[in-house]
Amino acid sequence: MNALEVKFDEKGLVPAIVQDAETKEVLTLAYMNRESLAKTLETRETWFWSRSRQELWHKGATSGNTQTVVEMKLDCDRDAVLVLVNPKGPACHTGTISCFTEGVSENGRI
Repeated sequence: MNALEVKFDEKGLVPAIVQDAETKEVLTLAYMNRESLAKTLETRETWFWSRSRQELWHKGATSGNTQTVVEMKLDCDRDAVLVLVNPKGPACHTGTISCFTEGVSENGRI
């Protein structure tokens, strides 16, 4: 992945889909700016931009549930990043392995 090819949106962000490198389970969707992308590439651990707090955050800095980056890929439009990781603990702040645990339905149908 060439970091110079990433197409950031008008807010300077790119969606980052985080996936377990072994199980292929999608763990979370977060956002990166140029600084968090650079820190992720430099440290081989995930760093993101918090849209709610408007600050850089290192995944696992307080919880210890870090994510070691195995590989990163860009989608065909270069406006989304796939981050394959080896997680150390749950990805979600609720304590679940993945942030994607809720099913979606309308009137009992998908």
